[in-house]
Amino acid sequence: MKLLKRFIVKKNERGLLFCEGDFVSILEPGVHQRFDLHNRLTVETFSLNTPRFEHRLAGYLRQSEPAVVDQYFERMDLAEHEVGLRFEDGALAELLPPGSRQLYWKGQSAQTLQRIDLTHSYRLEPTLLGQLGQPKLRGRTLAGLDAVLLAPVPAFHVGVLKVDGAVVELLPAGQYGFWRFNRQVSVDMVDMRIQSLEVSGQEILTRDKVSLRLNLAANWRYSDVLMAFASLSKPLEHLYREVQFGLRAAVGTRTLDELLENKQLIDDTVSQYLAEKLVGSGIEVSGLGVRDIILPGEMKTLLAQVVEAEKAAQANVIRRREETSATRSLLNTAKVMEDNPTALRLKELETLERVAERIDRISVFGGLDQVLNGLVSLKTA
Repeated sequence: MKLLKRFIVKKNERGLLFCEGDFVSILEPGVHQRFDLHNRLTVETFSLNTPRFEHRLAGYLRQSEPAVVDQYFERMDLAEHEVGLRFEDGALAELLPPGSRQLYWKGQSAQTLQRIDLTHSYRLEPTLLGQLGQPKLRGRTLAGLDAVLLAPVPAFHVGVLKVDGAVVELLPAGQYGFWRFNRQVSVDMVDMRIQSLEVSGQEILTRDKVSLRLNLAANWRYSDVLMAFASLSKPLEHLYREVQFGLRAAVGTRTLDELLENKQLIDDTVSQYLAEKLVGSGIEVSGLGVRDIILPGEMKTLLAQVVEAEKAAQANVIRRREETSATRSLLNTAKVMEDNPTALRLKELETLERVAERIDRISVFGGLDQVLNGLVSLKTA
């Protein structure tokens, strides 16, 4: 049986020596020999590459072995209103939450702690925000990053900052960061540009009980974001409902003929309705229009028949008007020729020209007068 037990602690390690599971001492790098007659000694080693000391003995060492803690560890204790920034060799390595009680091994890297008081401020400083804003570009992993709310606000947007459920301020476009500790912090992004709202498939009865399906599009934007979110829990849903109510007010109080004769009537009525209902809501509608009015199948057939009948009646009226005009023109021509032999002669020549156009070959006997006399004889026969 070996009476002398040999333990090796590497240069980047520290060891905890136990006797029957009870702490004895901390072993520094090197070869350690101990007499162990009854095989009671064991060593547990820790790599300094992982500087945090997370062990069941951490609380015991703090309370009962303060000299050992001061020699081998860096204490990083925070109050409930503080957050900590732990640096390794000057580089930010970890964000520590309030109330932390941590021990870090000394020896391999210099461990320093920066405290931040959260009593009056929950916003990150620009320098720290620059370090945290692009975590994937860092050369090392930053522990505890979920303790920070990173809120980049894009261009043409504003951020609605809420702390413990209350709206605090509007954030213009830019980079922002907030501590999540001791408060409930959230940022809602709001697009300030003109947006489109589609209200489709609205089934509405006209005053004469005809069912119409309408599709409407509206352009809207936030005119006052704080007012909109203060007065409305869901501004977009509120706007959608008001557009629906406006459509029903425009269609349900009019007959189908009125709507078909003036489609702009729906747009004007809905616009006027929204202008009244959205006062003080922080939302404004810059334009809207009905894209489609869809009739039932049987109503389409009836309207087609009505249109066809109207067009046929209009064609008959035009035909009768033209026949009357033509008759009146012939009567006037006859009166002119009755009193003017020269005009009659010109009309005869015109008639002869029309006859000649329809005949491929003409043989004339007796001269042109004979042809004219014969033509007149044909007409009077």
